[in-house]
Amino acid sequence: MTATPDILCIGSVLWDVIGRSASAMRQGSDVPGRITRLPGGVAMNIAMTLARFDLTPALLTAIGRDAEGDELIAACAARGMITDTIYRSDDLPTDIYMAVEGANGLIAAIADAHSLEAAGSKILAALSDGRLATAEAPYRGLVALDGNLTLNLLGDIARSPLLAQADLRVAPASPGKAERLAPFLQAGRGTLYVNLEEAGLLCQTRFDSSRAAAEGLLKRGAARVLVTDGGADATEGRPDGLMTLTPPQVLVTRVTGAGDTFMAAHIAADAGGAPAGEALSRALQAAATYVSGETAL
Repeated sequence: MTATPDILCIGSVLWDVIGRSASAMRQGSDVPGRITRLPGGVAMNIAMTLARFDLTPALLTAIGRDAEGDELIAACAARGMITDTIYRSDDLPTDIYMAVEGANGLIAAIADAHSLEAAGSKILAALSDGRLATAEAPYRGLVALDGNLTLNLLGDIARSPLLAQADLRVAPASPGKAERLAPFLQAGRGTLYVNLEEAGLLCQTRFDSSRAAAEGLLKRGAARVLVTDGGADATEGRPDGLMTLTPPQVLVTRVTGAGDTFMAAHIAADAGGAPAGEALSRALQAAATYVSGETAL
């Protein structure tokens, strides 16, 4: 059996190629800057932050048996992650994400997660073959799940007996994939981590505040939600009430990965037994520190 992880991170693990410039940008801009390639993807970003909080994550994802995939596996292992739960494909390439950021924020991004989508339920094999659990002894721990999976697979996970006793923490990966989280509203399962735009897409409306968004998601059937709104107030919503806090104000130098950092920091604080207010406060501080550029994933 695989070494026992503190949490499973299910979803995208790929290479992030990020171009950043100190200049404000618009469509057609051609400016100087820096281009970096780092391990990324929602599941990976969450796992890296969890590892910094001394938690051991196991990755459930798809990575190709190509040179880029071998390099990515090595990078994951070097960061303290369990990698023998990863599905390695002989015929699918390693996925990649590309983004351009300027002084005025994210300009554009393309996520090529086609291999993860094509692999489908193969990435969950470790939950039934004894590496992490079996059908007779399902996984009972923490799971961080991202919306880069297909709607069908996310629906299966929301209803799967393999994860029926797990503590599911779910993020949509991007506003364009927010509606893929609908099965968790319908099933009333999991903790959803969304921003204001994603909450509106899930509820098919627009919200003016994180508090209104949290109320809307709870009415739609969510079991628990955390709604962020950039530098504005963030809200945690449960059936027994709402809690809203204001994040620290910082100079924003990067945005890619901020939501993943918030989610991971909240999970770590929550798992460590922090009261709800303290867990939300720690998550907001971690995200603020990240976007200010003071720490790196």
